[in-house]
Amino acid sequence: MSYVDLLKESAKKTKSIVCLGLDPDIDKIPLKEENDEKNIFLFYKNMLDAAVSENLINTVKPNYAFYAQYGFPGLRALKKIIEFCKEKGLIVILDAKRGDIGNTAKAYAKEVFEFWNADAVTLSPFLGSDSLTPFLEYCKNGKGAYILLKTSNPGANDLQNLKVGDKFVYEKLGEKILEWHQPGAGVVIGATYPEELEKLSEFFVKSKKEIPILIPGVGKQGGSASDVVKILKKTKNDLLIHRINSSSGINYAYEKYKLDYVESAVKALKELKDEIGKI
Repeated sequence: MSYVDLLKESAKKTKSIVCLGLDPDIDKIPLKEENDEKNIFLFYKNMLDAAVSENLINTVKPNYAFYAQYGFPGLRALKKIIEFCKEKGLIVILDAKRGDIGNTAKAYAKEVFEFWNADAVTLSPFLGSDSLTPFLEYCKNGKGAYILLKTSNPGANDLQNLKVGDKFVYEKLGEKILEWHQPGAGVVIGATYPEELEKLSEFFVKSKKEIPILIPGVGKQGGSASDVVKILKKTKNDLLIHRINSSSGINYAYEKYKLDYVESAVKALKELKDEIGKI
């Protein structure tokens, strides 16, 4: 099964295009296990058990850096979480933002797909096509890759909105991504830039190629999930192949709702799913 088919099938099954970001912050995890590995793993195991039983998600996005900051205990927790997610039938996007050249890129691709066993990965395109090729080769075997295109952070405009002739850098990069395209290769576009999202969505639809979009930036970063859906529908883009990500707003929803952390996460996921609406 291709990665795009996997996205479609899982979205139809759960009636959801929510992606749950898994970004551990030990200081915010309300568990008191004997070590960081257990705290992180159980925190997400309990949350994911509830989310899957309520049919709220089909995709998760653990951010590598949030685990690596805790050394080997964090990385062991990441391995266990990915294995647990795979057992639950969840799509795993490893948010690692890899971007290097030659044998280094090959080594990173092998790590992502063969050691971590991720279904997809996020990639930085700054070093050009040869930094992406080793990852895109895996797309031929059903894996996915999301290339950073128009990111959700405020500093995105520093480079991505520079003019190259009569076009912005992100527009030129979008054209290059189509040149490099393999089925399963997609892009990251932040919900915080709706005008750019609409322009790029229309561009990819016109190309007749299925380009999955990973859309961070909703919730605390200020993006609107309902606006994202309106844009995708307006540009006649197939909702089933895209994912709208929320991380801290769900992970630590207990800070807002003052309920048990699992109950709070489920409540936040339901609200996000309702905001997205019928797919």
